[in-house]
Amino acid sequence: MKVAYSPKHALHDTPTGTWVGVQIEGDEPPERVEIICRALAERGHSVVEAVTHDDIILHRVHDPAMVEYMESAVEAWYQAGYQDEVGQTQVTAYAFPLAKMLGGRPLRLPRSRAALAGVWAMDTMTQIGPGTFEGARAAVDMAQTAAELVLGGDPAAYAACRPPGHHAGRDFFGGSCYLNNAAVAAETLRVGGVGRVGIIDLDAHHGNGTQEIFYHRGDVFYGSVHVDPGEGWFPHFVGFADETGAGQGEATNLNLPIAPGGGDHEWLAGVDRVIEAMVVFDPDAIVVSLGVDAGASDLNSPLLVTEDGYRGAGARIAGLDLPIVFVQEGGYDLTTIGVLVAATLSPFEEPGR
Repeated sequence: MKVAYSPKHALHDTPTGTWVGVQIEGDEPPERVEIICRALAERGHSVVEAVTHDDIILHRVHDPAMVEYMESAVEAWYQAGYQDEVGQTQVTAYAFPLAKMLGGRPLRLPRSRAALAGVWAMDTMTQIGPGTFEGARAAVDMAQTAAELVLGGDPAAYAACRPPGHHAGRDFFGGSCYLNNAAVAAETLRVGGVGRVGIIDLDAHHGNGTQEIFYHRGDVFYGSVHVDPGEGWFPHFVGFADETGAGQGEATNLNLPIAPGGGDHEWLAGVDRVIEAMVVFDPDAIVVSLGVDAGASDLNSPLLVTEDGYRGAGARIAGLDLPIVFVQEGGYDLTTIGVLVAATLSPFEEPGR
């Protein structure tokens, strides 16, 4: 399998974030992708340079105003002097224009760059630093390149995306995600002539951004197996089983929350239900949001999935016998991230895949 990669991902390196009012150490370092790529190369997968793309597909997925803001955020932040005034070198949101606060009135963008930081941000953890936009944009190029490889005839391709993307919606970002790589991959397939696309989200956390982007569309099915947000796990407010899509997208959204402590049995049962739903939906291609933070040693979730569990999920996905684009999401234990990604992709090491 070809692995779409760009060294530009390393330009994004935000060492800290703010959680419940305190500064915490960042857990999404550049090493994540390098470890994965080494593990996959050792298993015989070939790494290829991602192609640089224009913004046409990106703007189909995200509000161009948010993309423009993200691109200019750091320079404007420095020009406003916040790095000298308060010592904050990264763009950090602190005020958020909630819909209930606006009371139905249109949003008026503030002149203050500090206030503007909260217009598109979902949380205070996801800061924009020097190089963040370039790194996130490179992740989009990886996803788009992998999708184009599949459109060109490859049965499967993997995008070594970093930063991850499934928490980013059409006009918001957060959860260490800036631009939605999986959504870009799905839209690339659609524009490239694929009739219906299924998205399988295996990250330990619900892909609220991906769900939001496709919630009203009938041509893309989103299915996610994740830790129960009702038990206090990010993204907290969405990801529940009664969210099934709306309008033309009715019945094209499937959420399968798992209680904390769930392991291979519970997780694979959820994967099986997503696979069953995909068979009913009958897609022409699949995008997999591959997070491996459900791994037992990963402190970012309370799930206890093993290497065998990930290998089992990969085998089930391979059994769909459809063109597949894998897009990397979470996974933060540097000692296991490469092993778990390689285990998931192991069914695709066979000849012809």
